[in-house]
Amino acid sequence: MEHQHRALSIRPLEAIGIIALILFIIGLSLFTFKAEPHIPIFVAIVVLMVYALLKKQSWSFIEEGLKSGLKEGLIPIFLFILIGILIGVWMLSGTIPTFIFYGSQIISVDFFLPSVFIVTAIIGTCIGSAFTTASTVGVAFIALGTAMGFNPAIVAGAIISGAFLGDKMSPLSDTTNIASAVCKVDLFDHIKHMLWTTVPAFIICVVLFSFIGKPDELGSVGALSELPQKLKAAGLVHPLALLPAVIMFALAMKRVPAIFVMILGILAGILVAFIIQPDTTVNQLMNVMQNGYKSDIGEESIDNILSRGGIQSMMWSVSLVLLTLSMGGLIQKLGIINKVMLMLQSFISSTGKLIVAAVATAIGVNVTIGEQYMSIILTGHAFEKEFEKQGISKKNLARVLEDAGTVINPLIPYGVSGVFMAGVLGVPVLEYLPFAFFCLLSPLISVFYGFTGISIKKQERVEGA
Repeated sequence: MEHQHRALSIRPLEAIGIIALILFIIGLSLFTFKAEPHIPIFVAIVVLMVYALLKKQSWSFIEEGLKSGLKEGLIPIFLFILIGILIGVWMLSGTIPTFIFYGSQIISVDFFLPSVFIVTAIIGTCIGSAFTTASTVGVAFIALGTAMGFNPAIVAGAIISGAFLGDKMSPLSDTTNIASAVCKVDLFDHIKHMLWTTVPAFIICVVLFSFIGKPDELGSVGALSELPQKLKAAGLVHPLALLPAVIMFALAMKRVPAIFVMILGILAGILVAFIIQPDTTVNQLMNVMQNGYKSDIGEESIDNILSRGGIQSMMWSVSLVLLTLSMGGLIQKLGIINKVMLMLQSFISSTGKLIVAAVATAIGVNVTIGEQYMSIILTGHAFEKEFEKQGISKKNLARVLEDAGTVINPLIPYGVSGVFMAGVLGVPVLEYLPFAFFCLLSPLISVFYGFTGISIKKQERVEGA
């Protein structure tokens, strides 16, 4: 029958060859031809389809792989759409411009980048979502940094570093809970153990952002002092405009589901928009939700900063996520990732090599299928027995899953987090990647600890509860 598939047998070299070919196609397209990532991902999907057919698999086998990948993306895609609407509505209601207004008066140019990193880290920890942090205060910081004359890529690096530090360390974060659950480690023991890598990375980031944090020029916006006045004159600044953000952050801290939080944030923004700007029409509101807010202050540089959001602004991201998850589903269905992970396990002979293998696997899953949850789950299951065999506490594995899984995904141009951050902040992944210091440092510190033995806990008699 059509739905009864032949047994699929893949040799190790085949699995490595397929992954190498896919990465070659993507790398050549991105770095040599400077292409958008959509086409190389599409080509990779076609390659996987042909490979499956050559392995005498049915078309329904291929369809099941595609569907299994897409199923994982339904919630993130819906969140992308909600966040596009949220940004547009919050521009219209004055929420983000009000953040910019007060931020420009509180944060100095000299300490801007460290402030961005620290503030986003605190907010990310409080609400447990890098996406929410970046799409709210992150958008405000990008606008403010651009007005100050900073390179947007560096500002984006500071935002992403702080947001993912918070996401990694928050007890409210999905990834933090998944990592502790996969490794059967108590949640707060897991968070406490992550301080070993997080604190050094935090300190290094503050130092780095302090030294590189100098603006290029104040540019066409003119003196920074002009920005608050122009925002106020446009009627976009009002203390009440902060209410939607307060409501949304409070709900997020109470662990209300993300979709519900976003919807209430949008509704609060709509209410504030009608209160503060009573001449707003329903037609105007719907246009903002669909196509984004279009600023008409009259100064091009400021209008470019404020013209953001809308469902259409997220369609580039949504289409790429659909393609990436389809590719990931096929790779999973073919068993390619599992075969490579089994090969890695055979080379493990010491604690250092074990940590390196786990780090490489988590990063490899991120690079291959572009999905951080799968990098945590697959790596956790693959290395659980190896950590037990060497008598090493699974707290160390849980930490590796975060250091090389959670925080690496925003560095992948076609990864779900990378696509989201690039779309929301308006900075391509490959431009902000060198400045996302926290994300780059975390796996390196994990590997360093693996070879030195620092913070590597031994197996306990009763592991977690």
